[in-house]
Amino acid sequence: MIKRSGLALAALAVGTFAIGMTEFVITGLLPDIASDLHVSIPTAGLLVSGYALSVLAGGPLLTYFVAHRRRKPVLIWLLGFFVAGNVLCALAPSYSVMLSGRIVAALGHGAFIGFATIVAGDLVSPARRSSAIAAMLSGLTVANVAGVPLGTLLGQQLGWRSTFWAMALLGLVAAAATAAFVPAMAVTGVARAQLAAFRSPAVWLALGMTALAFGAVYAPFTYVAPLMTDVAGFADGALPWLLALFGLGLVLGNVIGARGADKRLMGTIVTASVAMLVVLVAFAWTAHAKAPATVTLFLLGVAAYATVPGLTTRVITAAGDDAQNLLASSAAVSAFNLGNAAGAYFGGLAITAGWGYDATPLVGAAMEVGALGLAVALIVTARRGAVTRIGAPPLA
Repeated sequence: MIKRSGLALAALAVGTFAIGMTEFVITGLLPDIASDLHVSIPTAGLLVSGYALSVLAGGPLLTYFVAHRRRKPVLIWLLGFFVAGNVLCALAPSYSVMLSGRIVAALGHGAFIGFATIVAGDLVSPARRSSAIAAMLSGLTVANVAGVPLGTLLGQQLGWRSTFWAMALLGLVAAAATAAFVPAMAVTGVARAQLAAFRSPAVWLALGMTALAFGAVYAPFTYVAPLMTDVAGFADGALPWLLALFGLGLVLGNVIGARGADKRLMGTIVTASVAMLVVLVAFAWTAHAKAPATVTLFLLGVAAYATVPGLTTRVITAAGDDAQNLLASSAAVSAFNLGNAAGAYFGGLAITAGWGYDATPLVGAAMEVGALGLAVALIVTARRGAVTRIGAPPLA
């Protein structure tokens, strides 16, 4: 059983690897894409925001309509959006077509991770749910360690379009792995009934906290290429290994965050968020020199993904103790991507206003302060609920 669940989690991780590559690799290629499509870097940054907003809208909507269907076929079907979208990006003759391809690729993102999160949780005992979610999401961290740097290198050597062809192929591999190793699972819950969970203030507080916390990362990370070259002074050829270093930080943070969240959920989220706030403030100053900028970029990756397993778990447990709410799971993914879009947008505003690329970490720090405020509100709400009603969401 352990071996079978391990293979299934690995297959889901292949899917999240394809998703992570699709979403994140564009940050390393942003200057090349902007130049080729004749737009500014802040305008090209909207390819990040456009993708994220499409996940925000498409995830819950698609989940609502397919929640009653068998999970395995849905996961395979959703991966088809990644293949089609990446092919469209690879062929894009203009910025508008490129943005359309990003939107198509994003449509299945939220629903896929929403379904995969529930499936991953079902494969293990409740006490190991955060660890199983982290294992499923490890594809995202591996994408940052290996996929994004290699995709950036491929794009620099053979042109950025070659990277999107490679991602289309990865989508097909992910679909094959899902078909081979993910077991058929019974459908639980009806989407209409799951909507009732969104009457809970705890759910909305958890979603808002998630959006702000991850948006804080994307304010500087969307513009990591010019931040590390124009400000820190690295050559363009250094970007692949810098992105790999950031990805290693994500891997370490994912492991730390999962272990901590299984033991003390809100405590881990708050601790990691405070660490991220400190790192973001420091990044505004360390970005001006190569060595400290490198260290801070790595630490940002650690702090960022130390929050992810806990944030995801907190949203779905706020929606119900059985952690079976597909809409809540999909909404958690949407919240991450709302944060991505907001971080990219506000970071772009700071650049356009003339504040410079080194101002983007401070934009992220402001968003992180907001996330910590919502975390405190969520803890207070959960404690009051534990006193006034039975069956309240788990406390910190």
